[in-house]
Amino acid sequence: MSATVLSLRGHARAMLLLSVPLVGSHLAHALIGLTDTVMLGWYSIEALAAGALANSFFFTLFVVGSGFSHAVMPMVASAASADNPTQVRRVTRMGLWLSVIAGTALMPIMWWSAPILRLLGQNPEIADLAQVYLRIAGWGMFPALLVMVLKSYLAALERAQVIFWVTVVGGVGNAAGNWLLIFGNWGFPELGIAGAGIATLLNHCLMLLGLCLFIRRKLPQYVLFQRLWRSDWEAFRAVYKLGWPIGLTHLAESGLFTATALMVGWIGTQQLAAHGIAMQITSTMFMVHIGLSQAATVRAGRAFGRDDVPNLLRGGKVAILCSLLMIGLTMLLFLGLPGPLIGLFLSPEEPQAQAIIRIGIGLMAVAALFQLADGMQVMAMGLLRGVQDTRTPMIHAVVSYWALGMPAGYLLGFWTPLAEIGVWLGLVVGLFCAAILLQHRFWVRRRWMAD
Repeated sequence: MSATVLSLRGHARAMLLLSVPLVGSHLAHALIGLTDTVMLGWYSIEALAAGALANSFFFTLFVVGSGFSHAVMPMVASAASADNPTQVRRVTRMGLWLSVIAGTALMPIMWWSAPILRLLGQNPEIADLAQVYLRIAGWGMFPALLVMVLKSYLAALERAQVIFWVTVVGGVGNAAGNWLLIFGNWGFPELGIAGAGIATLLNHCLMLLGLCLFIRRKLPQYVLFQRLWRSDWEAFRAVYKLGWPIGLTHLAESGLFTATALMVGWIGTQQLAAHGIAMQITSTMFMVHIGLSQAATVRAGRAFGRDDVPNLLRGGKVAILCSLLMIGLTMLLFLGLPGPLIGLFLSPEEPQAQAIIRIGIGLMAVAALFQLADGMQVMAMGLLRGVQDTRTPMIHAVVSYWALGMPAGYLLGFWTPLAEIGVWLGLVVGLFCAAILLQHRFWVRRRWMAD
């Protein structure tokens, strides 16, 4: 156990030093989806609706495959705190292996996404447009998952600054690619939604290249890429054991959001367009909580590796206070400026703009409410991953999102006059239940203390 228990100020300083670049990198990464949504909204309402649907579909599959990268983070943090560079290398390499396997399994689903979306009740024209995007951007699943592993590796080693800068460059490049390829500027072909898919694919590849070059140059002591093809089945099993529950937990949550998009799509194209805009805004702000949660995972993982329970608990309290502060600021923004925020995503000449803004304002009010629940559940999840507790949180998530949140959204959306507002209120139910169960798991049950 650590001989020194840091003060709250000391924990806050350490948390901020790690979380600020992580938060920045996630916000920069959110620019990919944000610029896709904005520029597709300027292009056409049909492209906007298809892009919202395709991004939800891609993100659902992506978070399933990224479970192994999230497993790498606490394992590398614990190995680094124990001064075991060999273990750092082993678990990261096998995280890369598992990510390639996951991408291979997910690619066919994106390639034949249109029949799946039509089977789920989506407008056939919108489903076909979504498939155009996914057949191109889907190839980016491989570099995107590998990038996530390398980000986890670097964050656990507290080298998060490079993650921020590489992601910023990628976000700017994606915006430029969209401008050129969606609209056909500067002599490029006008490709519409296919152009957004190409820009996204190129962005993921460039980010992967940038991170690989940095690791080879700045962290040669770990020789991460040497004999990368060699198997290590012990580390493979360890990463798989910790990672698959994380992937299913992500599937439970992102699946709830994707199901919400599908249900809103049943209501109408305007409602789906407003949903896509409001969800993009809330997802962008949620990146702050993701960054804070990952910083909490690293801090908890390092304390866990040292068997330093006092600092682990005190650091957890500081992490939650940071998250609550951001939640308060976000709620003020969503309630104070919903119309102008939504208007940024629509062309002034769009005849349906006012109707979409009106629908979106109602959704933003609900989003302000579920920010509290979402922030608290993701922070608890990050702390639990830091202590390598993933299976019970997975069960809590599945029950909260699908046994409670999904039925609540369906009932409120289609059996009351609330329509799309009711569907979103189902998100609130599921997220609040998850937040309560996961916070209780970390602070009250503390099963990890006996491990």
